[in-house]
Amino acid sequence: MSSIIITGAALRKSGKVSSCFNTREKLKEQTLDTKKITGMKRRYTLFTALAGIMTALAPIQVRAQRTEKPPLHGKHWMAITGKPLAATAGAQLFQQGGNAVDAACAMLAATCTMWDVLSWGGETQALIYHPKLKKVIAINALGVAPTGATVDFFRSKGYEFPPEYGPLAAVTPGTPGGLCYMLAQYGTKSLAEVLAPALEMASGYPIDAQTANSIERGKARIKEWPYSKKVFLVREGREREAPEAGEIFVQQDLHRTLTKLVEAEKKALAAGKDRKMAIMAAYDRFYKGDIADEFVRGSKEQGGLITKADLANWKPIEEEPLHVNYKGIDVYKLQEWTQGPAMLQSLQLLKNFDLKAMGYNSAPYIHTLYQVMNLAFADRDFYYGDPYFKPKAPIRGLLSDSYAKARAATIDPAHNNPHVLPGDPYPYEGKQNPFTGLLGERRKQFTPNTELNKDFVPKHDVSSTSPLLSLSDTARWASQIPDSVYMDRLLRGTTSVEAADAEGWVVSITPSGGWLPACIAGNTGVGMSQRLQSFVLDSLINPFNVVTPGKRPRVTLTPSLALKEGKPYLSFAVQGGDTQDQNLLQFFLNTVEFGMTPQQASEAPNINSNQLWLSLGGTKLDDRKPRAGSLLLDKRTAPEVVEKLEKMGYSIQFGERNSGPINAIYFDQQHGTLWGGSSNNGEDYGIGW
Repeated sequence: MSSIIITGAALRKSGKVSSCFNTREKLKEQTLDTKKITGMKRRYTLFTALAGIMTALAPIQVRAQRTEKPPLHGKHWMAITGKPLAATAGAQLFQQGGNAVDAACAMLAATCTMWDVLSWGGETQALIYHPKLKKVIAINALGVAPTGATVDFFRSKGYEFPPEYGPLAAVTPGTPGGLCYMLAQYGTKSLAEVLAPALEMASGYPIDAQTANSIERGKARIKEWPYSKKVFLVREGREREAPEAGEIFVQQDLHRTLTKLVEAEKKALAAGKDRKMAIMAAYDRFYKGDIADEFVRGSKEQGGLITKADLANWKPIEEEPLHVNYKGIDVYKLQEWTQGPAMLQSLQLLKNFDLKAMGYNSAPYIHTLYQVMNLAFADRDFYYGDPYFKPKAPIRGLLSDSYAKARAATIDPAHNNPHVLPGDPYPYEGKQNPFTGLLGERRKQFTPNTELNKDFVPKHDVSSTSPLLSLSDTARWASQIPDSVYMDRLLRGTTSVEAADAEGWVVSITPSGGWLPACIAGNTGVGMSQRLQSFVLDSLINPFNVVTPGKRPRVTLTPSLALKEGKPYLSFAVQGGDTQDQNLLQFFLNTVEFGMTPQQASEAPNINSNQLWLSLGGTKLDDRKPRAGSLLLDKRTAPEVVEKLEKMGYSIQFGERNSGPINAIYFDQQHGTLWGGSSNNGEDYGIGW
């Protein structure tokens, strides 16, 4: 006799999901004989009634929603990142007595060495909670556009945006400097100790299938770059030229580079330098010494622009993060050189709506989220950029309550607005908008794409399921399968690192850049960043983000920290390009509004909007322009919800596991423990103790 467990998935099939996600008390799983499925609605009514009573009587607890991965629990520490081996590297540092910064740096080094899905030549963005200072610290370790990277240069080569791949796509490497800075300032271990796992892996580790197959898929492009070909194509000339899954993958050049960093630290210590100065001696060797010489030589040989002066002049920056308060929780993001403030703007807008009354993933809830995100991203697409260059973004106005209230009032509760435009935040900080004329011209020239190309695949999204549109609703929802192109794009480009310890240190990092297929700079073994493509060449798109030598592009990379009553509450991050703050917003709401645990919230169905300018992928305007009304739903979405959304003007696509690989830590202040969540999407993995 077979049986079925009532879970969110089963309830979604019955079209009755909203109330399930409002429950906050752990309920016993109810097992029914399959012959009794016809009684599901009657039982579900009782289920939701009981849940409502328990919710009213109990504090936020675990709900009944079952997860594919178990939640993580720890008393002393938590280490979560994009690969199991890399999480193990963090665990090793914790076991050796290191703090969360030490462990985070070890995981960062390991993920770079494993090309998950970044390299040592990429960029690092971090938020750190300092328990002694009781404050959140922001680390900006994003590289800058090199000498010669000008609008005229790229236009002379026929580009409408900087290229996606190769040496001309590279900003200066930021991760080595960011790691050294964080470790020196806030860690406790030596660089040699932190790099030990990465060094061992560079000498040879069993490569995973995902990375090995990504190399094989990208081998045609890899062959364009001699140093990449030398490292990645271990069977050149055979049918399969990439390593096989489980094969020992050796990176001799990278091992030599990392060894040089450790040697520099050791030499400085022998000369009487203290721990911090010794770590920064390794930093200097990378950016000013023989490693820099080889990096620049290898880049220029392949047509790159980066100079020795570009490397020597770059440095990581410690900043004040931005934050807003949402229902008593202070949410922290990096400044407007990332898209992070878009999530803060969204939270400000959502203060004007009763989300719980709408119900989780109901049509009104999805519609409201979509409209709010569109407003925030319209501002992101025009006003965000490097704050160390003029013009300076009106960030105070963008994050103000009054601006959010005015923008929220423009939302039509019954229809999608396909023509959402940037707002005018300047009056909300007592200024006059200097770009009124530019905004008017922009409105005339850039209309959103309303006729959607069903074969277009944004970097962060699924390909359309148009062949299924003629099927019945039942067949349409049952026949969805993950799209291989989507999964490949989803699993490359970024990872996340989350770490916390019993002393109170918390680290959230979203590193990226140098993903496969990567151009390796000479004999360094270091893959170069591809982040230059996030600049624009036309000020009509964004006057704050026009490419200029020495400037940082506005990136999608966006770690998150949240405090409640001045204490750590959540640490969370995700990969996925333009969907990062869309998915992180929903993860946060899942936790705060609907009482989910980190694991439940990381696996829960999300929506994604394509009504925004893409930050990655495509060198033509039509590749990047907003696609009005394009809405990605989970394939399990109830048919009646889809029908209502279609009537609101949405063009709907379906995907599986749309929440992205979210990694998160929840701080259970009541019990003094840590909860970890690591998405069921990809290979992300966590270890707690």
